[in-house]
Amino acid sequence: MYERIEGEAGFQELRRRFRSWAFPMTAAFFAWYLLYVVLSGWARDLMGVKLFGNINVALVLGLLQFVSTFWIAWAYSRYAERRLDPLAAEIRREAGHEKETA
Repeated sequence: MYERIEGEAGFQELRRRFRSWAFPMTAAFFAWYLLYVVLSGWARDLMGVKLFGNINVALVLGLLQFVSTFWIAWAYSRYAERRLDPLAAEIRREAGHEKETA
């Protein structure tokens, strides 16, 4: 039964929707993280620039790593609620109905 469900158009659409959001967002986050690491290693003067008080560019960018992580989690939950969950519920409903009739 699972092989049949996996081959259906609804399931393939679910996978496409998930991948169309998850892969680009993952690549963007890794690029953002790599930028921070590269700047920390090779642009020490830039990262050491004080913005105000003892707060420098490196600290702000480091804290923005956490902010971006939480933003991505929040954005994914909204995306999944609107675009993935309804389709997944439909697939589950159809699979459950088929199970009852078998």
